Amino acid sequence: MAEMQSQMEEMRDQIRTLEEARKPSVRNATFVVPPTTDSVSSEAAGGDAGATTAKAGTTATTNAAAQTASTPAQSERSLDIYGFAMLDAGQDFKSIDPNWYDSLRPTKLPSPPGQFGQNGNTYLSIRQTRFGVKGVEPTPWGDLKAQFEFDMYGTGKDAGVTTMRPRHFFGQLGPILAGQTNTTFMDIDVFPNNSLEYWGPNGMVFIRQPMFRVMPIQGDTHLWLALEAPGQSADLGLLSDRIQIQNIKARFPYPDLTGQYRQATSWGYLQLAGAVRNVKLDDTLADQFNLNQSIMGWGLSVSSLMKISKDALHLQYTFGNGIENYMNDAPVDVAPIPNPGNPARPIKGKPLPMWAMVAYLDHAWSDKLATSIGYSQVQIQNTSLQAPTSYHLGQYSTASLTWYPFDRVMYGGEFQWGRRTNLASVSANDYRLQFSFKYTFNGRIIGAK
Repeated sequence: MAEMQSQMEEMRDQIRTLEEARKPSVRNATFVVPPTTDSVSSEAAGGDAGATTAKAGTTATTNAAAQTASTPAQSERSLDIYGFAMLDAGQDFKSIDPNWYDSLRPTKLPSPPGQFGQNGNTYLSIRQTRFGVKGVEPTPWGDLKAQFEFDMYGTGKDAGVTTMRPRHFFGQLGPILAGQTNTTFMDIDVFPNNSLEYWGPNGMVFIRQPMFRVMPIQGDTHLWLALEAPGQSADLGLLSDRIQIQNIKARFPYPDLTGQYRQATSWGYLQLAGAVRNVKLDDTLADQFNLNQSIMGWGLSVSSLMKISKDALHLQYTFGNGIENYMNDAPVDVAPIPNPGNPARPIKGKPLPMWAMVAYLDHAWSDKLATSIGYSQVQIQNTSLQAPTSYHLGQYSTASLTWYPFDRVMYGGEFQWGRRTNLASVSANDYRLQFSFKYTFNGRIIGAK
């Protein structure tokens, strides 16, 4: 009898052990030390000054690699919240479109001079503030990952407003990603780690849009292919008052095709990316002209991050036709040109040729003090039917000094310069001095630390 009681006690202990193992581990906002760099899903068209907050004195793991690392043994179920509160306080010594008072975009500088009134404006803004949630759920096919994230930087019809703006809303299962995130034509790791200005280098490929992405090769060396939401804009130029032009409607019969291949090396990586797109122009006016047209756009981009001791050099060169909306800060994609010798089609749309570059250095003065300094530009090959005030060249440069007294705190200052040059060679400059205060959080709600 004593032996039977002993066996029953042993069985009850085993059952209790199994029941405890099945219970989910739930913690209410148990805060853990955040990683030195957010995943790519915590990044983002324009606006990632707070995205890659690598601790001074470290060389951050690339964000793209963080998202596509080869899946190890199946993870545990987890749910995390993350983000930061951030204040930007600055003095704009010149002028800019008031809807973009707290960012530096060369396309938004006055054209012609005096367009936005007198020089000199002080600003305080919390629009960089960010909040996100990400979760992992084990499945028979591997980990199901989902993430949503927003900041407070209104754009489009909300330009100039402090309001929620969606950044990343996507799910990923194995090599398949669906939702909105950084375009596959983009390299988020080009963004300087210690920059404070929200919009970032104008010559960087940078847009977030809905997509279906396949990642046949994952890890530090990877291959991504995607179908993405199409979109373009046009400049009617000197013909904007012509009714024949006003009755042309654009449509996108196919998604954009994008891809990137990254080769990891001992010193960093080298990446090649491309994009192809098509837009149809439909002439809806019944007259003697036939302005129907099919326009192809394409682009190539080469980028690299080179590790130099504890420093990092960010490089990118991009060129193509009709891909301006993929750029961080560029004008329209299509403009009219004369079409001599064709009386039925005297004009046609041209995908504007462009090239752009970024060169930035992250330098660590110590474990707590760091600098990002660099230059970027976008140049457009305009057409003869564009107005003299049309954007031709944009230049951008910043130099920052950031201090990280603790893991979740950053204080910094930055000098910012931008210039817009129009087709008629008239230029507008902007000079700014900005100070930023950032407080980061990262909490696990479900799952072990």
